[in-house]
Amino acid sequence: MILGLRTAIYPVPDLAAGKAFYSAVLGVEPYFDEPYYVGYQVGGFELGLLPDETPHADGCEALWGVADADAAYAQLLTLGAKPLVPVKDVGGGIRVADVLDPFGNRFSIIENPHFDPRAVR
Repeated sequence: MILGLRTAIYPVPDLAAGKAFYSAVLGVEPYFDEPYYVGYQVGGFELGLLPDETPHADGCEALWGVADADAAYAQLLTLGAKPLVPVKDVGGGIRVADVLDPFGNRFSIIENPHFDPRAVR
């Protein structure tokens, strides 16, 4: 069911400051730059910035790749996960969802038709 790590999401209260910092840290400009999301390609994976969100010391949100978000979400629930955020389309054919694992951890999935495993280094 799980294809591998795809995306790490970092919340930033100030998108312009977040872009400046992460562009300097990563040494690249974002490939996707909209007021609602900024995305960087890093070694074949994505580092995303969500604006107007509250950062926290618990870390970023990791999204695990799946071929079919609906089927994976249903299987996670069958395995004992609790629903958190149902499958939703976030644009460009990309679909995401979140569950809580049986221990209370967020487990996020992403169906991303644009992910290219050949770009992973």
